[in-house]
Amino acid sequence: MDYGGCEYLVPCGKDKYISKNELLLHLKTYNIYYEGQNLQLRHREEEGELIVEGLLNISWGLRRPIRLQMQDDNQRIRPPPSSSSWHSGCNLGAHGSVLKPSTLPDIQVTDAEATPNAETPGGGAGELGSDPPEETPQLMRTRSDVGVRRRGSARTPSEQRRIRRHRFSINGHFYNHKTSVFTPAYGSVTNVRINSTMTTPQVLKLLLNKFKIENSAEEFALYIVHTSGEKQKLRASDYPLIARILQGPCEQVSKVFLMEKDQVEEVTYDVAQYIKFEMPVLRSFIQKLEEEEDREVKKLMRKYSILRLMIEQRLEEISEGPTAM
Repeated sequence: MDYGGCEYLVPCGKDKYISKNELLLHLKTYNIYYEGQNLQLRHREEEGELIVEGLLNISWGLRRPIRLQMQDDNQRIRPPPSSSSWHSGCNLGAHGSVLKPSTLPDIQVTDAEATPNAETPGGGAGELGSDPPEETPQLMRTRSDVGVRRRGSARTPSEQRRIRRHRFSINGHFYNHKTSVFTPAYGSVTNVRINSTMTTPQVLKLLLNKFKIENSAEEFALYIVHTSGEKQKLRASDYPLIARILQGPCEQVSKVFLMEKDQVEEVTYDVAQYIKFEMPVLRSFIQKLEEEEDREVKKLMRKYSILRLMIEQRLEEISEGPTAM
């Protein structure tokens, strides 16, 4: 790749710019870090504008469940030719024929009790981000029993218990099959293919549309979260892909999180550097600051006391002058 070029400014937010050469140097470092992986980014120029594109990793940081569509808007449910094909999860072709196994969604539907660690931070294997990036941009999931009335059949006690609970685990994430409520495991990773001209609201809408999430994009925000505890909210005018490049490629240092807008407050670097200290250490910091504050107060009091005396003496001299004449 050619990382040279002319010196012109690339926008990275409202009233924020970076030179093209500097951005390309960051991009070169980024691609070296992900050498041989699909997270490498490509760049091109269109009408003199530098455009970077590729996959952006986004971690789930939601505290509340989200709602998924019961079915796709363009998906029509056909009555199955037999109950066995419907219950086995087969998809039907245009003429009612069963599609080949290769087209079936890769879903593991298990009882929620079988995955107790699914909602713990960093619950890793089999999560949303583990899917290959070029697959269909849609969270494959089991059909809801709201859409079709199923025929009765003999079921084992464990199957009956599962159906009563209507709570399943999809690749380690809880999904309520009856209410279509979904709980992504905190810290799990997914990704979206974007470019450097897409702003934060555009990336949010793309991510929600990818997984057919009914919640409004205005409920969420993207944050850059550092291991130090610093949390920086991406503004509506920011470009998340450029922000990721400038932060560096290592996600052990910082990650992009999807979070509720009303549940998270920004944490500046000055505050974040004290978050991980123990309480005795923090109390000693407070004591030192109070002592320094007392010294500064006393210094100011002495300074203004001296000024007050000088002003009073001068006033006495002025008042005595005319009477002496």
